[in-house]
Amino acid sequence: MMKLLRSGLLLCLLLWAVRLSAGVPDTLRVGVADTLRLYSADTITIIRTDDTLHVASGDTLVVTGPGEPTAAVPPDTLVIAGVGDIMLGTDYPSERYLPPGKDCIPLMQEVKLWLEEADVAAGNLEGTFAGKCGEPKFCRDTLNCYVFRMPEEFVHCLVDAGFDLISVANNHSNDFGLAGRENTEKVLTEAGLAWAGFDHVPCTVWEKDSVRYGFCAFSTSAGTPLIQDLKTAASLVARMDSLSDVVIVSFHGGAEGKDHEHVPRTTEEFLGTDRGDVYAFAHAVVDAGADVVFGHGPHVTRSVDLYRDRFIIYSLGNFCTWGRFNLRGPNGIAPIVRVKVNRRGEFLEAQVVPVYQPGWIGTFPDPGKRVIRKLQELLEQDFPEVPLMIDEEGMIRKTGG
Repeated sequence: MMKLLRSGLLLCLLLWAVRLSAGVPDTLRVGVADTLRLYSADTITIIRTDDTLHVASGDTLVVTGPGEPTAAVPPDTLVIAGVGDIMLGTDYPSERYLPPGKDCIPLMQEVKLWLEEADVAAGNLEGTFAGKCGEPKFCRDTLNCYVFRMPEEFVHCLVDAGFDLISVANNHSNDFGLAGRENTEKVLTEAGLAWAGFDHVPCTVWEKDSVRYGFCAFSTSAGTPLIQDLKTAASLVARMDSLSDVVIVSFHGGAEGKDHEHVPRTTEEFLGTDRGDVYAFAHAVVDAGADVVFGHGPHVTRSVDLYRDRFIIYSLGNFCTWGRFNLRGPNGIAPIVRVKVNRRGEFLEAQVVPVYQPGWIGTFPDPGKRVIRKLQELLEQDFPEVPLMIDEEGMIRKTGG
């Protein structure tokens, strides 16, 4: 057994240790030649055993949390929390787009309880931790082009808020090019956050309380696994399904803004770019083994769906987006969705926690519960055939027998 403490060289050390101890290749391949990242809550342990994560040589790599692998009894019901876009302030093009005192801790203080109390919490990082790396992307149309670079130390606000899984697959992951992506990867890894969504890391496996979560992230942007490539997406998710107890998929797709709250069930375009068919994508990954699907991209909330007893929400809107974001009307309200599933990933029920951003001051519980009413309307209009109901308190339950 060899324990590797988290560091910026975590992946390199992990692969080096596997190679020396088991004689396997430098990378673990998933699906169509993509690298599998393996994380645990506090340590990574490599054990010579006959468990279930088989690598090329026939040896086994097992990822555990603290203590012995069989010490904990897995819970029967799991709570998976999902939120929308996260951008905690950018120092580009100016530090005036940072929160007061360059302190992001207060931004999520009023809502983090609902993340901390979940078994696992996931969100979409709408920007980079590029540091001094890379050059900002060229913007031909400055009215519709935004570049986001959060200070590296802001990653600790994600940890403080209770996040476990971070998607980096979106249209801002390339704001500072390859060097910016690599530094973002380093910062997230050093903070102990599991992440996925770059071409070379489409998926991650993360374990907590003896439950293994597979997490994959997709978007429509270069450098990320594409939602338009349903065959590859299905292959990756199927591989995660074989390695995990529960598979969570995050995607970034669909047109943006208040005129695009509905799921059209066809390919969408926005500002001349293909934003994918999010309905076809979500159903395809569920067919392949996904248990919970969280959508991002439109910056407004979209409907929930239930397919093959698996939960889907097509957009979680803007969760915590400081500076340079339109927070008017539907752009300023969003759900924290807490999905309850069993150990097979089957939907039991979900809770919508309504939150809002009343300007650039952080995220707060919404006493008006506006996003609950919005989700009720969208479910009735977009998916009247789906056997779900949302009550006035935001509980989502199955209808019928």
